Amino acid sequence: MATQFIYPFTYGDRTKSDLLGGKGANLAEMVRIGLPVPPGFTITTEACREFLSTGKIPATLQAEMDVALKELEKSLGKEFGNPAKPLLVSVRSGAKFSMPGMMETVLNVGITPEVAQALGEQTGNPRFAWDSYRRFIDMFGRTVCNVPVSEFHRIEARILAHFGVASIQELTVEGLQALAEGYMHETESITGKPFPTDPREHLIRSVEAVFLSWNSERANVYRRRERIPSDLGTAVNIQCMVFGNLSEDSGTGVAFTRDPSTGSKGSYGDYLERAQGEDVVAGIRNTMSLAEFADRSPVVAGELDSVMALLEDHYRDLCDIEFTVEKGKLWILQTRVGKRTAEAAFRIATQLVDEGKISMEEALVRTSGDQLAQLMFPQFDLAAGFKEIARGIPASPGAAVGEVVFDSRRAFDLARGGKKVILVRRETSPDDLVGMVASEGILTSRGGKTSHAAVVARGMGKTAVCGTESISVDERANLFTAENLTVYEGETISIDGTTGSVYLGTVPVIASPVTSYLEGRLSASSDEASKVVKAVDRVLCFADEIRTLQVRTNADTPEDAIRARILGAEGVGLCRTEHMFLGPRRSYVERLVLAENEHVQHGVIAEMEPLQRADFVGIMMAMSGLPVTVRLLDPPLHEFLPPLADLTAQIARAEALGEEVPARDQAIFAAVKRLHEANPMLGLRGVRLGILIPELYQMQVRALVHAYLEVKKLGHNPKPEVMIPLVATQRELLYLRETLEAEIKKTFVGTGQSIDIPIGTMIETPRAAITADRLGNYADFFSFGTNDLTQLTWAFSRDDVESTFLPRYMDLELLPFNPFESLDQAGVGILVRNACELARTVRPDFKLGICGEHGGDPRSIHFFHELGLDYVSCSPFRVPVARLEAGRAKVLKTAEDSASA
Repeated sequence: MATQFIYPFTYGDRTKSDLLGGKGANLAEMVRIGLPVPPGFTITTEACREFLSTGKIPATLQAEMDVALKELEKSLGKEFGNPAKPLLVSVRSGAKFSMPGMMETVLNVGITPEVAQALGEQTGNPRFAWDSYRRFIDMFGRTVCNVPVSEFHRIEARILAHFGVASIQELTVEGLQALAEGYMHETESITGKPFPTDPREHLIRSVEAVFLSWNSERANVYRRRERIPSDLGTAVNIQCMVFGNLSEDSGTGVAFTRDPSTGSKGSYGDYLERAQGEDVVAGIRNTMSLAEFADRSPVVAGELDSVMALLEDHYRDLCDIEFTVEKGKLWILQTRVGKRTAEAAFRIATQLVDEGKISMEEALVRTSGDQLAQLMFPQFDLAAGFKEIARGIPASPGAAVGEVVFDSRRAFDLARGGKKVILVRRETSPDDLVGMVASEGILTSRGGKTSHAAVVARGMGKTAVCGTESISVDERANLFTAENLTVYEGETISIDGTTGSVYLGTVPVIASPVTSYLEGRLSASSDEASKVVKAVDRVLCFADEIRTLQVRTNADTPEDAIRARILGAEGVGLCRTEHMFLGPRRSYVERLVLAENEHVQHGVIAEMEPLQRADFVGIMMAMSGLPVTVRLLDPPLHEFLPPLADLTAQIARAEALGEEVPARDQAIFAAVKRLHEANPMLGLRGVRLGILIPELYQMQVRALVHAYLEVKKLGHNPKPEVMIPLVATQRELLYLRETLEAEIKKTFVGTGQSIDIPIGTMIETPRAAITADRLGNYADFFSFGTNDLTQLTWAFSRDDVESTFLPRYMDLELLPFNPFESLDQAGVGILVRNACELARTVRPDFKLGICGEHGGDPRSIHFFHELGLDYVSCSPFRVPVARLEAGRAKVLKTAEDSASA
């Protein structure tokens, strides 16, 4: 039996969006509940998919369209293409997921010069008829024949000048005819073919154009951004035209049942007299508000209010409605659940709960962690019209303003003196940490969302724009250029980490009341701000009540731990001890690795111990009563040793000049050459360093025990945990566990106290993931380090791929998303799932967590909830986001389980 490709609007309901697309399903729903919808039919998404796969209209589609048109003609008493009783239709896209403005529309299909002439006579309004005709020629030329819009604008300017008017709305019938003729001639000139005259050819080619628009550049970009699958295709809706440009009591508009910007109750929208739908969206004429519309047309406005109330009650959500008024008669052209800002999402969700329309579970699902993050970041107020000078990768959201500085130490000094600075670098390294901490934000010309600058900035809640390839940074000359503009050190710039935009000068910043509230320093400056704060708090508290996934934080300093706890963290899931030795402390690790003998090495370790102890004291005090998981040192050597290339150049320069190279420099050069690694991320780091220098890890657990005793003595309740990094075999783990347990036991001797400090391991190598049952015999817990696990599974260099081939892979849809941003559930996720299952064969209640970048990613959190992990750990700023998403994951999984039961 042949596939049916066409269904009338009387078929189906809003649940049929897979087949009918979102618009078609909603049209069917509105017909079902009795709203005034112009009749028509929907060509299914299946037809589009067949067209896209074969490049041809499905063989049976034309015949189905003929039958559907006949039914439409019969119901209306009109005929398609017949001037005596003309039927005109619109051809509109309608994908399953709303993609507003991304695909094509053609209005007034079926009109010809003969039909236009007859319409003018029948309505007594020839201007309306020829206006409709020129609109069709315009849209058909641009959409179907690919005439550049600039060419039509050129023709418009010539015609307007000839008739001495300022706008198309002022043209007479003669002017409109001339404009349509100009469009037609230009179309013929560009296509090299006569403009088609058969309305049925117009219709089928318009359908083809809508199908093709599914793969337009803007549609592809939008789908990638919204993560809409590229294989869904779009439906096409053929709908009888109603004319908002027919008379003075005709018009078209868009209405929202609540304010989509703030969430405030009441109807919002725009209306335009004597217009068709695209006029409102195009913004070529000033519209009137719905309140003004009600003053002019109170009866129709009252009908619209009733429709809006009915639709919102029916959909139990904010509705976006397109409508047309034809000679005082209201027609509803489409509706959909309206897109809204983050603020509106939270406010509307809680309003609907109070109105008894949805439950708190539904309210939680209708908000998202991404929306909460948007509300937490400061934002620029661009009303002043600042010009963008460059755009990079939005690596860490927020809005930052400051003086340009190119050196990290200078940034630190200026910030300490009270200056606000933006650190600008080609790329950052661990040595830049001091300047990054001091800066308001970071701007780099290289790198991506998982580069050093991006990862560190997100961890600190700092604004960062990375990979800004349009700027050239000259750190020696203390300037950067953006096209013809040169920006010098000391000049002020503003960077937007949410959009990636860079501005010259001080763009005013709008503070986030949500962040102030979450951090315990509420200063809502307006009623609207206080309302959104209350809505966020209400949804977030409910998420905390129902979620089963705990949320810890990644914190390397007491300050980070304090901030994270205020934001709701339930412990530290990752304390990266190597980060404690960046910046001014970097020399300790360098001296440790380059030590010429064990005696010197032990001396360095002894110097490090009191520093570690003080850090641990501060963090455990901040997290009193909550677990603190300390990852033992895992320093990739290239982040701590002088670059071999630089040392080689220095030695060669000295030798060429006949200068004597100091013995210390020669020793450092020899040591760096000896320790140089082609791929440091796979070299001497993590557990391997602890095995080669066992005293190092012994020192760390000794410092941890002493810190525990000190914090305990101060009346707090420390709960330390030890985590061994980069383990691949159970022998490595057993060897170090025995060593560390012995050191812990020895350190407690004579103190009168003793506790069992849990010792676990990170799962960040594929081998560890597939042998997790063996490792589980020697570990008290696992924490998945998904950054390295992703890197090692994909054979991607995390530091390089975002600036090389990854963007192209995503453009070609070889990758649907960046696997360092959101967990690759089909690949890396299988390793995580396997490790969880193997661990639970060792102990059913084996404690499992995740501490990679993915711990704060909303989509990944849902996967971790499904696996039954005990906790996720993320940067302090992402803690509220993870709390919200953990609650959403619980609601959605419960609903899924109930549906499949």
